[in-house]
Order: sequence, then structure tokens, then C-alpha cells
Amino acid sequence: MGKGIRRLFGISGRAGRAARFFSMLTVAASCAMATNALAEETTRIEDSSRLISIGGSLTEIIYALGEEKRLVARDSTSLFPPEASKLPDVGYMRALSPEGVLSVNPSGIILLEGSGPPEALDVLKKATIPMVIVPEHFTGQGVLDKIHSVGKALGVEEKADRLAASVDADLTAAQKAASSVDKRKRVLFILSMQGDRIMASGKNTAANGIIELAGGVNAIDGYDGYKQLTEEAVGKAAPDMILMMDRTGNHAANDDQIFSNPAFAGTPAARTKNLVRMNALYLLGFGPRTAKAAHDLSVALYGDAVQH
Repeated sequence: MGKGIRRLFGISGRAGRAARFFSMLTVAASCAMATNALAEETTRIEDSSRLISIGGSLTEIIYALGEEKRLVARDSTSLFPPEASKLPDVGYMRALSPEGVLSVNPSGIILLEGSGPPEALDVLKKATIPMVIVPEHFTGQGVLDKIHSVGKALGVEEKADRLAASVDADLTAAQKAASSVDKRKRVLFILSMQGDRIMASGKNTAANGIIELAGGVNAIDGYDGYKQLTEEAVGKAAPDMILMMDRTGNHAANDDQIFSNPAFAGTPAARTKNLVRMNALYLLGFGPRTAKAAHDLSVALYGDAVQH
């Protein structure tokens, strides 16, 4: 274990380490307000020589900045570039284990907003590990702000300025291409389908953000976040396209399962069998590749009508 965890639990020797750790974890969870008062949140990590990146887009930005040698670990959403997968995995960004994070003895942690759970972050703050929490906004400007936040955290602001300028130019070009389309198509993003239950995206989501960047219209605008839709709601949404993540496992559904669902009967998407799948991090990550993802989605929506 790292020095931070030893300071936190007063551990000396091997006996009782696990018991003390989980005891303190319980205390931290019940004393969140007191813990936050001691939190070491910052916008810059003075020693970023042993950095953990939590959030796929942040890891991607660090690689795009050429600062990947600072990384000693990453979370399970950090899958691009492929080299990132060779780093130790400290777990899913929303289900972090303090013990796993601290086991690599980090000098700092950079996290995407929404990482957690809160109890785990409280323990990490108590361990006096410098932390930068980067805000998440599902817009082109949100991508640029992320780049600048990571650059500041690592003390490489000039590199971040250059990367942001390049990404901004790409975003501008993608939006200009999409603006050439007169009639906007309606897109329904399905997060999952289990037992014919359709979980779909509303407003204030990454899916909504990328649909808008691509020049489409989110077919669902009556709620925020992700909710289960009724057959009536799907029919009323009248999507021209179904958009999904390219995934396998329990949440996966093939094209036949989608279009045989009675909810889609009579929708424009079902009539044309218009279903598009894209890599999750590429589509929803809102990182350096977002402009290209938006352009690819725009082309899938409008074909030759999109300026290239």
C-alpha cells in the first residue's frame, strides 16, 4: 500500500490491515461532511509523475497531449488508445475501490465528474492524495474545457492550447458540414433492451449531445437522462434512425430483435431498417475524437447531403 493509506489508517505491520481499512471506510461514509472539509481537491497536481486517470475521455486527452508516461493506472472505461489497456485497471469509474486506487501509490488522481461512489472519494481525499475533478458537459465547448482542465492539472497548458485549437477546428468543420442539411432527422438512442424493455436517452445526456452535434434531433425531449419507454412513447417519437452502442453481453440486441418489437412498428426507422451502431467511447466520450464521431454520425444520417 502507498504512504497515503498508511497515514490514513496508522498501519504498521500486516496484522489487522484489512479490518482497519474497512472500519475506516465505514467511518468515512458516515462522516462525509467532515471528510470533505479535509479534502485536497485542486486544479493542478504539483507532482503528476504517478497519475491515475479516471474517465475514458481524460485518459484519451492525456495521450493526445503526449503525457501518457505519467500514467500508472486507469479505470475500465479508458480503452483508447489501445495502449491504455496495458495499464493497471483500478475499476469502473462509478464503482471505485479506494484500496485498489491506493494500491498503485499515486501522486495524484484526475477524475471525470460523476466518478465515485462518494464514499470512495471521501476515503481518497482523507488519504491526502491530490485530486482534480474535471467537469463534464456534452457540448463542443465541453470538450475544449476538458482539454484545458487536463492541461492545467498536468502543468502543460501550452500543449493543451494547441490540442484545443486543433479539436476546435475539427468541431467547427463538423458543425458546418451538418448545417448544410435542410430537414433534420429524428434519432432515438437506445441504451439497452432487456426483455423488450427499451431504455432510451432524453435530454442532458452524452447521446443527446452527439445527436445535436451531428445535426440530428433527439426523438425524445420529454425528460432528462435515461428512462424506460412505453410502446406509445416510441411510436410518438417517430424516429428516423435508431442509434445504439456497438456492444455485446446482456444489454446487446440484434437488428431483428429491435425491429420485431411492436413498439417500433410503423416508425420511419423500422420501415427503412435504419439502425446505426457505434463504439461507446468514440460516440459518447466527448474527447478529442468527438468531432469525427459527430461527422460520422452526420454522414450516417444524411449521406451525400452532408458537406465533406
